[in-house]
Amino acid sequence: MGTLIISGILAIVVVFIISGIIHDHKKGKHICGGNCSACHGSCSHKLAK
Repeated sequence: MGTLIISGILAIVVVFIISGIIHDHKKGKHICGGNCSACHGSCSHKLAK
């Protein structure tokens, strides 16, 4: 029973983290800080060109 509770809480935390990342990405914020010279070509806005 305890394993199910901990797993549920962990799943909820992961969902909140992922939704926060998606929300920030839609607002133009990037995990790498938008510094394309430092992210070695993996920026999504750099790849879109």
